Amino acid sequence: MVIPIHGIPEVHPGDVLATYIADAADAQDTPLDHGDVVVVTQKVVSKAEGRLVEVDSADPDARRKLVESEAVRILRTRGDLMIVETRHGFVCAAAGVDLSNVADGYAALLPVDGDKSAKRIRDNLRATRDVEVAVIISDTFGRPWRRGLTDVAIGVSGVAAIVDLRGATDAHGRELVVTEVAVADEIASAAELVMGKSAGVPVAIVRGVDPAWMHESSVRELVRDPAEDLFR
Repeated sequence: MVIPIHGIPEVHPGDVLATYIADAADAQDTPLDHGDVVVVTQKVVSKAEGRLVEVDSADPDARRKLVESEAVRILRTRGDLMIVETRHGFVCAAAGVDLSNVADGYAALLPVDGDKSAKRIRDNLRATRDVEVAVIISDTFGRPWRRGLTDVAIGVSGVAAIVDLRGATDAHGRELVVTEVAVADEIASAAELVMGKSAGVPVAIVRGVDPAWMHESSVRELVRDPAEDLFR
């Protein structure tokens, strides 16, 4: 079950997201429950953490310099499009720099450490509401060789980033050799179905996740080592 959380107010630097999330969930009569996964979009996390910078959105050179400042490596460029690697290890467009849903003249940057951002929200919910949930910070990424966008995890706390099925057997008894399931990305993408890109719903609850997935992990598990990458 995926439940959108409506009524999250406009977020400003220093705001406590856990309070907004729990209050809004209570107000719509869908209070948080043990075992829930709370998916929070990057934009509100970046706002709460003060990851906003001034930039002239009409100046392509200013935008480019900002992207370059958030990148450790530029992989490809085509016109204004830049595909880069961030300090987190993510390969994405424009280093995650986002001009949408922020005040004119500002851009939102990715959280410095998505795992820590997720853990902060989770710890606050545990301390203030006595509820044991997992938290995923999500963001919208494109995908090589496929059209369209989807949400992926850029921070996790309390839920598996990957479920490793290598060594298990399939329905025909054959051993699985390479199967690793990116469950954090799948949960983030499921949550996006009810949050949408323009609906103003930055948080969703994913309920009914396999309890075996509820353990500590890191979003770093989802980042492929360049030594294993055929395209870098």
